[in-house]
Amino acid sequence: MEIWINPACSKCRGAIELLDAEGASYTVRRYLEDVPSEDEIRTVLERLGLEPWDITRTQEADAKELGLKEWPREAGSRDRWIAALAAHPKLIQRPIITAEDGTAVVGRTEEAVRDALSR
Repeated sequence: MEIWINPACSKCRGAIELLDAEGASYTVRRYLEDVPSEDEIRTVLERLGLEPWDITRTQEADAKELGLKEWPREAGSRDRWIAALAAHPKLIQRPIITAEDGTAVVGRTEEAVRDALSR
């Protein structure tokens, strides 16, 4: 199990606390420092069953500067969104937890973190 976190994020700290309380074995990836490649983002999206715009923090300054809210949310724009996430990792929703069964969840709630633990 791996968890992508920003240590400054309260949701990330909460997810780590819950994983620790449950005795889970996991690896921490500080994704702002260890930036995921476009291929890694594609893999996580596949594991999540989501599209890149589904995990994009559109209220961030970088998102506003890029005009992401106006970008098409369609298959033909997918690579553009993924490239933006790789170039601006702060835009990636967090925390993302990759589960043992090959799936992943965006662990913003206790229920989502527990879901990842149960897989």
